Amino acid sequence: MTVACRGDSDIIGRGDAVSDLGTDELREILCDALDHVQRGASVLAIVADKTRDDNTALLFPIAAEILSSRAITKLDVLIAQGTHSAMSEPEKLAKIGAIRAADVPGFGRLFDHDWADPKKLISIGALDSGRVRELTGGLLTRPIELKVNRLLARGLYDTILIFGTTVPHEVAGFSGGAKYFFPGVSGPELTHASHWLSALATIERTIGRVETPTRHLFEAAADFIPAQVISLNSVVSRDHGRLRTHALFCGDLRLAFRKAAAVSRHLHIRYTGRKFRRVIALLDSHYEDLWVGGKASYRLGPVIEEGGSLLIYAPQLQTISETHGALIEKYGYAPLEVVRELVAESLDLQQNLGVAAHLTHVAFAGRRLADGSIVPRYSITLASQVNAETCRRVNLGYMDPRSFRREDYKGDPDTLIVDQAGRDLYLVDPLPD
Repeated sequence: MTVACRGDSDIIGRGDAVSDLGTDELREILCDALDHVQRGASVLAIVADKTRDDNTALLFPIAAEILSSRAITKLDVLIAQGTHSAMSEPEKLAKIGAIRAADVPGFGRLFDHDWADPKKLISIGALDSGRVRELTGGLLTRPIELKVNRLLARGLYDTILIFGTTVPHEVAGFSGGAKYFFPGVSGPELTHASHWLSALATIERTIGRVETPTRHLFEAAADFIPAQVISLNSVVSRDHGRLRTHALFCGDLRLAFRKAAAVSRHLHIRYTGRKFRRVIALLDSHYEDLWVGGKASYRLGPVIEEGGSLLIYAPQLQTISETHGALIEKYGYAPLEVVRELVAESLDLQQNLGVAAHLTHVAFAGRRLADGSIVPRYSITLASQVNAETCRRVNLGYMDPRSFRREDYKGDPDTLIVDQAGRDLYLVDPLPD
């Protein structure tokens, strides 16, 4: 059933899991949503980086045209790359649907976000310890300073537009909305805290759920943003290579996100009705390292039997992580119970809790052996350009990708083969509302 929100004072948009919104429909929604931008305003658009497959290249030129007709004074773009590596100039232009900056009416400047450079960040406030405890159900208790890209300083822009998609996500439950501020364009404080929070809450109680401690933390932090915020929340999929927009909801940061998540829940979660002894994950080519390609584990982990195995086939993947590879190789992937002990003993991990969270997210969950030791619930083998020694250091098995043959696994009733792995979340049964 299509959810239509035209005329709602908080949300504008429509769509559902079977919709296929055309350009004219998207333009109509954007016209209504951007009517809230004042004439002569300065506008900053926040867009995802190349690790996110979205429809920004379609929506941004339409939005720019609409805003140009409203005689805005400035339209700049900030890439919400979080802790990911910077994109090339052609990649950034392609992300906003342009070959040259001059192709986009009224377009000004294109900015990268650098989460690790204090000179490029400003503080917009803080969540005190009591508020953090309340938002996280006691999982975190320390105050968190809210540092963001300096472009979000009061008075620089009148309106901020968030161009984002909504899919199940290991840290927030679902991507979209306030997550484009935190950790998209934030500093290390909330980035590390939120990732570790999701690990403490456990990935099984986070991914695919709307109301999570991390979501509540992100949204409370976003209340400090000193500008009008219009959130453009799309729900998309790939249909034989073609990008299909199922829904677009615009407006209030919280409400528009939840409308999109309600659609994503029916589109991006697949139910198997059973667990499998072995899962073959043919990693989506969109993922270029295991920092993001780890989605193949935590989006498939719920349907792998205890003691089972996961094979990630990713011939395009060259590295564990360009940014965090050294730390990941130093400690390796491990269940939460093990990583918590590592964090307690390691200053490295205490200062990089986002990496600590990644270690446990990829391992997904643990199981206790007869001798009391905790080991991963299932084994993971990586078939990629990452060499055998690196795989060993991070506690993964190794397979030469040239030896992989899909035919070797077809027909086995205890094996699930997943194409474009990492895109959709797999569950045995639907989660409770």
